[in-house]
Order: sequence, then structure tokens, then C-alpha cells
Amino acid sequence: MLRIYFSTEDLVRIRLLAEPHRMWEILLSLHLVQTGQGQPVFGGWRRKLRPRLPSGTGLLTALARPTGYSPDFLTPHGDIPDLETGIDLLLGTARTRLKTDIAELARHRVLPTWVADIADGEVESLKRLAGALRAYHREAIEPFWPGIRHHVELDRRSRADVVASVGFEAVLAGLHPAVRWRPPVLEIDYPVEQDLYLDGRGLVLVPSFFCWGGPITTLSGDSATPMLVYPVERSPGWTANADEEAVRVRSLTALLGRTRATVLRTIADLPQVNTTDLANALGISLAGASQHTTVLRNAGLVQTARTNGAAEHRISQRGSALLRP
Repeated sequence: MLRIYFSTEDLVRIRLLAEPHRMWEILLSLHLVQTGQGQPVFGGWRRKLRPRLPSGTGLLTALARPTGYSPDFLTPHGDIPDLETGIDLLLGTARTRLKTDIAELARHRVLPTWVADIADGEVESLKRLAGALRAYHREAIEPFWPGIRHHVELDRRSRADVVASVGFEAVLAGLHPAVRWRPPVLEIDYPVEQDLYLDGRGLVLVPSFFCWGGPITTLSGDSATPMLVYPVERSPGWTANADEEAVRVRSLTALLGRTRATVLRTIADLPQVNTTDLANALGISLAGASQHTTVLRNAGLVQTARTNGAAEHRISQRGSALLRP
């Protein structure tokens, strides 16, 4: 069992991650590639992925086995707005952390000899790891990102509504069937006995598309705010139109630019989203979100109305037509 101990200060320092954490999604999807779990939800994804798995995926699965410990440096702390941010953080991992994580991994299994170079922080080995992550992400994550992001955002908005109405303790209590909130301790069914004292650091809740089973966390004992990763609800047919969707995303990005295209798709996915929630969801400034919605509104792609002083946006017929295949 995992027990997470909260102080009063920790309870006011809980936050929900605004975007899917790309490095966690990579790690957890690697687990699913190896196990075949969640067949009704992930079977179609695995079938699409299997013939195009990059050759370097074996390097990743050697580090990210589906059971037991995976190195914490594979999932850096903090907001990861894009893959390169995550890889930069990974490449900047302190050598002491690399050694500690690999030593922990070696306690549980025999490792390939090249893993010692990772532990030593050998630059070329870390670059090969980064290249393998990029190649895997390109095939396993990026083509499916709109669907992944949509499901995670639905969960985030639902939890945010609970926070607004009754507070974060209610979110903790309803996080997952494997979770029990017994103030001031959050108990989680877990394969190992682990006690985590937050000690005023708070907790980051990370909704994850590829998390299967119950919530998980890292073993990191540093001063960073711990993360608790939990699974979101998923639709079984989510991969049906992934290839066509990827083509549409690339075309829309070429037309509008990456951020503005993402703003338009987010408004389409989340009717009547207000500017503040839009900025939070995309990890951009409030001024930036306002500027993008103004441009889209002037182009007739979105419509805006004010509700209780907040500007709420929805897709227009012209915008919907642009998004349709």
C-alpha cells in the first residue's frame, strides 16, 4: 500500500496538471506495448503501432519494464508542454540522480551493459536515449495526441468543477476506486509498501491516458513537488480515425500555426470554454489566449459571449467546417 501524508499546508498546495505529461504518457504507453493489458481500449492502438515501432524501442523497454520500478529520471517533475521540454529536463538530470535511479533499477533485474553509460551520464548514450524517445513519441504518441489530450482535458475539467464546488479533498476521495481518503492520509492500493510524507511540498495530480490500473507515483526523495499519476476514463473506439485525424492536424497547423490551431481544436472539444480555462489548458498566458481567440473570432471561426463577466467561446459553423474531414 502507498500512504501519502498531508499537512494543512499540503492540502492548499494540491494542483491539477493542465496538460497531459508527455514523458509519463511515453513511459506508461511503453508498459502497455509490453503487456497487452487493456485490450478493449488499447488493442487498436497496439495494432496500428506494432508494424511501425522504431528500432530503438528496445532501448526504452530495457529501462521501462511493465512491472516494478522504472527510473524516475524518465518522468521529470513539472509541467511538460511539449516533448522537447521533457527531453531537455531528462538530459539535464544530475549524474547523482542517474546513478541512484539505475542502481535502484539494478536491484530488481539484470541490466544490459550499456545502461552503465547512462548511469555515468555519458553524453552519447544520453543522446541515443533522447533519440529513441523522439522516435517512439513520433509513432506511438503524436498521431494519437488529439484524442489523448481530449480525454485528459475532460477529466481535468470535471475535477476542476469538483474543486470549485467542494474542494480538493473531495477530488482525493473520488480519484479512483483503489484510493481512500482518510484525513490526513491518502491510501492507495499499491504493489509495494511505501510511505510518502509531503512535508509542505504539496502534490501534483497528473491525469494520464495510458495509465492502466491504479494511480502511481515516483520514489523520488528530493525537494520537488511529488506527482500522483492516475488513469482517466477512455472511449474504446478512440483510435478509429487517428490516421485521418493526424493529416487534418498537420493541415490545420500549416494553415493557422501550431498554437492557434490548438486553440481552435480546444474550443471545438470544450464548448463554452472561457479564456482563463483555455489559457490554463494550453499552458499559455491569458493575454496570449485572448489574442488567439480574437483572431479566430475575427476570421469567423469562433463565437464569443460573456457569461457572468467571463468571455466564453464556442466553435462557429465555419470553424466546424474547417475541422471536418
